[in-house]
Amino acid sequence: MILRNVPFFFLCAFSSLFSSFSYSQAITEIRSFQVTEAKQAVAVDEEHFYVINNSTITKHSKSDGKQIAVWDGSKEGIKHLNSGLVIKGKLYCANTNYPEIPMASSIEIFDVNTMQHVGNHSFGIAEHGSLTWIDQKDGFWWSGFAHYAGKEASEGRDVRWTSVVKYDSEWRQLESWIFPKQIVDLFTPKSNSGGAWGKDGLLYCTGHDQPELYVMRLPKSGFTLEHVKTLPAPLHGQGIAMDHWTKDKQIIYGINRAENKVISAEIK
Repeated sequence: MILRNVPFFFLCAFSSLFSSFSYSQAITEIRSFQVTEAKQAVAVDEEHFYVINNSTITKHSKSDGKQIAVWDGSKEGIKHLNSGLVIKGKLYCANTNYPEIPMASSIEIFDVNTMQHVGNHSFGIAEHGSLTWIDQKDGFWWSGFAHYAGKEASEGRDVRWTSVVKYDSEWRQLESWIFPKQIVDLFTPKSNSGGAWGKDGLLYCTGHDQPELYVMRLPKSGFTLEHVKTLPAPLHGQGIAMDHWTKDKQIIYGINRAENKVISAEIK
């Protein structure tokens, strides 16, 4: 399309509008690993990644993907681990009773060196829904709580009730936000499956299946997260993790559930 004889300020407005719908970032796959258990999420630390699959966690080398250890919680009543986060040698995993009603959630804690279960924080029947992801930023805990549509809906609620909640270091609730309608529509009939804060101060979120990252930020006012952009990604929804051990780059880990792959990618 060629624009002729158009005032400069109209061209500027057009350019601004166009750029708001374009991708100013790109996500490039770095490497992938074939891992049978790659069904729910992946967590990462300096030398390893941790594949989370409902009742099990497998520990792998980041250099070659080789499995080093495994934890199986099926005999301990663990049915639906959703995602994980490594902080100071501890792996924190979001755990729920999905698809049971009422929704109940907890955080299960593991020592990454021994891969033994060492702690728990229970939300019980959490008022916000089903815990899908956790992260830590600026000394606060951040959590995603999902609601679903159709037969998986809870107490007459649907995906619109999905939220991000901020807690202090002792898990006392401070603030919470909802997602904008266009993102809720993309989540439906499932929900927000993953979330992680980037080095750029933006919140990267996933749905259940789509190969996309929804980049959000906290609003200046109100209670609805601001949608900054949507990025095509080699990660197909589910739980994600930022590699905070890689300097000068923004590396994200995720999975391709259909192909049983763990994928690392760079956000440029």
